[in-house]
Amino acid sequence: MTDAPEYTPPKVWTWNKASGGRFANINRPVAGPTHDKELPVGRHPLQLYSLATPNGQKVTILLEELLALGHAGAEYDAWLIKIGDGEQFGSGFVAVNPNSKIPALLDRSGVKPIRVFESGAILLYLAEKFGEFLPQDPADRAECLSWLFWQMGSAPYLGGGFGHFYAYALFKIEYAIDRFAMEVKRQLDVLDRRLAETRYIAGDKYTIADMAIMPWYGALAKGWIYGAGEFLSVHEYKNVLRWTDMLLERPAVQRGRMVNRVTGAPAEQLHERHDASDFKTRTQDKLTG
Repeated sequence: MTDAPEYTPPKVWTWNKASGGRFANINRPVAGPTHDKELPVGRHPLQLYSLATPNGQKVTILLEELLALGHAGAEYDAWLIKIGDGEQFGSGFVAVNPNSKIPALLDRSGVKPIRVFESGAILLYLAEKFGEFLPQDPADRAECLSWLFWQMGSAPYLGGGFGHFYAYALFKIEYAIDRFAMEVKRQLDVLDRRLAETRYIAGDKYTIADMAIMPWYGALAKGWIYGAGEFLSVHEYKNVLRWTDMLLERPAVQRGRMVNRVTGAPAEQLHERHDASDFKTRTQDKLTG
């Protein structure tokens, strides 16, 4: 493994060159829009602006699960935001999410539109709005929310930490990769030990905690992200794999993972979703519900 050249931090950091790496063109030390661009608005109460990254999948999985339960108010338009092209810095998107990250949701079902940003906040908002996938018992609710916020706090070590330095950085830094690989394996062990005791993350019922965690850690356990399955020996986490496979059998999960997807097999991509019938243009005949 090649180490980075020696670096001494300056007394005051300044942004005087691109950081390099896969996402250098969208990284900058300031917020706010870079260009004027209004967001499109469809005919449904919920307008989602997203991309099928793990964070984006959380929300589309929940929306498809709500629709599967018969909640007509959960009908949504899912608009594709190409983050590699900087579309998250358009003025319309920034108005919905000043942090310029996907996913972002605009609930237009009331008199005044409500914006919701950060994937965990969107999951919680929708679960409370429709009264689903969030336990009402105080102890069960606390367990669910604890795992939801565990994911929000842990995944940056997986994505921005391990994923960046292992897969995207300009050069391999042994210290950084070792540091984050150790932490990611610890996180997988946390989940594996929990799932040795329970069917789902928060207990015996499927909740938004599962929807938040699976797109990140289930995908990692299946070897789908960062090409790091063998490197992290993900086959060791049998309970995480059992749980992941169980969730992937759900038709709503299969549909939710397709929405706003622009990578992988064409049959697994649905760039935008504006009606349930949109899935019929793909290989959804194998799905039920």
